[in-house]
Amino acid sequence: MVVQKGLPLHLGYCLNVHRGESWPENLAAIRDHALAVRRLVAPESSFGLGLRLSHQAAQDLESAAARRDAAAYLKGENLYAFTVNGFPYGRFHETRVKESVYQPDWRTFERRDYTNLLADILADLLPEGGTGSISTSPCSFKPWVGPGDAVTMAQRLAECAGHLHAVSERTGKEIHLGLEPEPGCYLETTEETVAFFNGPLRTDGARHLASTHGWDRRRAEEAIRRHLGVCFDTCHAAIQFEDLPWALKRYEQEGIRVSKIQLSSALRIAPTEESLRALVPFCEPVYLHQVKARRRSGEILSWTDLPEALRDAPGYPDIEEMRIHFHIPLFFEGNGELLSTASLLDGAFFQKLGGGPVSHLEIETYTFDVLPPELRGGGIVQSIAREYEWVLSRLGTPGHSLEASSFSQRE
Repeated sequence: MVVQKGLPLHLGYCLNVHRGESWPENLAAIRDHALAVRRLVAPESSFGLGLRLSHQAAQDLESAAARRDAAAYLKGENLYAFTVNGFPYGRFHETRVKESVYQPDWRTFERRDYTNLLADILADLLPEGGTGSISTSPCSFKPWVGPGDAVTMAQRLAECAGHLHAVSERTGKEIHLGLEPEPGCYLETTEETVAFFNGPLRTDGARHLASTHGWDRRRAEEAIRRHLGVCFDTCHAAIQFEDLPWALKRYEQEGIRVSKIQLSSALRIAPTEESLRALVPFCEPVYLHQVKARRRSGEILSWTDLPEALRDAPGYPDIEEMRIHFHIPLFFEGNGELLSTASLLDGAFFQKLGGGPVSHLEIETYTFDVLPPELRGGGIVQSIAREYEWVLSRLGTPGHSLEASSFSQRE
């Protein structure tokens, strides 16, 4: 935990960086990697985990007995789970992921049921008095969305809010779901996200929730405000050329909960023949690497994947800057032609964290295995530990108590 201006901030790293689709594989990653990271950054502290539970892993934890065993293991190792990455439903390593990461999307009951199961699991793993967050996909991949789909997605999400409300009533533990805007998706920009929350979600979604639960409209809207929000990924917002403190302020102004902030950075370049050539090693077959480019006129160009951008970019000599959805370690400051959006996580950004309502922070650099070798030096444990050091050095100010992670009953 990081205590800043009286607000307990829980800082963890997302375990989606480690291979494994089943709970036994997830548990092995905790034993082999997370404990090693904890020894480097917080050897004497209770250590918060950002779990990544695929549909398979969630099914492994479907029984009460399996959850009791998992909770007992975490407690015995002085670990606690406070957040779950529920974005990737299926296999996430060692296969072609690309756009399939968005399937099933929020038009389906499969996505709703999977997310509800994650909430049930997290409620059993959370320490007493804790709140939990789950991040999820930004509704769908934008090319898949047709007429009427916004209403359907709002209804499925409202049903999930109803389930989260029931979990809170049953257990006394509040769990909130954060939709994670991402380039190329239905929720891509801050303004698109605000429009969805203020439009379909709080009209069609609230109406549907009130009807199915026998609630009045006010109660339904309150459940949505309390349990549905945004997972703010700093890499994704930076790729959109958005000002990060401004985006956080927009959500605050609109009464939209920021459920979790994922601390991550993207590649960026000023396009030249040399810098475009330096991006070639980042063309890899597993993940989708969306690209945005800003022209001198202010127009933003978009490409679905990096190879397309490298092919087309030379035809736009007025591009000032390109930003690439390739998560790179926060401590990477650039080498020659390659730069990082981590520089946007500046004093103004971290100052915004100190006074706001967000309590869950998660380091997320899931692309470690597909980084070029020169960015994987020292191994995964050392790299994650350096990211903790980078974050903590920016959260720390005189008079604040700093630890990598611990649980506070005040939350």
